[in-house]
Amino acid sequence: MSTYDDFKDRFKLLASKNQHLVINTLSNIFTMRLIGNKTHGDLAEIGMVEFINQFMYDFKSEHVGKDLFRAKEHEEDIIIINEITKTKFPVSLKAYGDGPLQLSTDSHQKMFPFLEKQGEKIKDKEKIQKIFSSPEFSDFGAINVMPLIYDEKNKRCNIMIFNHTRAIEDTEKIVYVGKGQKFDVDTQTVVSTKGRSHPIFMFVDKSGRYICEVRYGGASANALQRGLWTHTKNALAYFDSLTNGWIDYSHNHTLVKLFRLALNSSEQGHKLANDLLQKDIDRLKQL
Repeated sequence: MSTYDDFKDRFKLLASKNQHLVINTLSNIFTMRLIGNKTHGDLAEIGMVEFINQFMYDFKSEHVGKDLFRAKEHEEDIIIINEITKTKFPVSLKAYGDGPLQLSTDSHQKMFPFLEKQGEKIKDKEKIQKIFSSPEFSDFGAINVMPLIYDEKNKRCNIMIFNHTRAIEDTEKIVYVGKGQKFDVDTQTVVSTKGRSHPIFMFVDKSGRYICEVRYGGASANALQRGLWTHTKNALAYFDSLTNGWIDYSHNHTLVKLFRLALNSSEQGHKLANDLLQKDIDRLKQL
């Protein structure tokens, strides 16, 4: 078992026994969307770091920080350390809506050009396995991604981990879907449609179900138009939930007011507030 797998199992156990802790933290994180649509992503990183440090006694975590993150050109946002084994591993933490989910930016643009050379419809199982074991696909599953998924309309959230191993085992064919096209699940063919502006290679299982996709990797592609992606609604069979399914959350308007006051108060006030907040966290641990 990898260090990340061990962490995921421990997190899932914590969520099953103390669900109120997970609901509380995720509610606060997604409340940040009231401040700005992208605010919750950055605050989720420091929020989950503190969650691990406060509630997961055999682990501690550190925020990598944007300067270090940019300098090293990694996709990871936090470092988690197993306090027992002293092993550490990086994690890319993503806060996404229930839908398309980026698993890797493929920043060196290796995956799509490589697949183009393999043909537009790859069905040979041996060839597919060679693709997964190729240097161009070395990042497939190599990055520990921890997505915090929210369904804002229904006020529910989930921590969903994509199962790369199952995806590799179950991929039956890889299909090229061009600009202005889509893969029709019923007919198992590529048909014309509107809306798609860049091509993809879609990975499909033996039942014809969507698993994941590699998006266009050309020079004009931005971060949203390239890399390895999946879809939380269309690929449910390839996700494991650390929260044991969807959990309801609510907005904490008092937290928004706290941020307003904190930004206009002094460090002395922040210290007093920190003491009060730590006492409240200690109370939550006893519930």
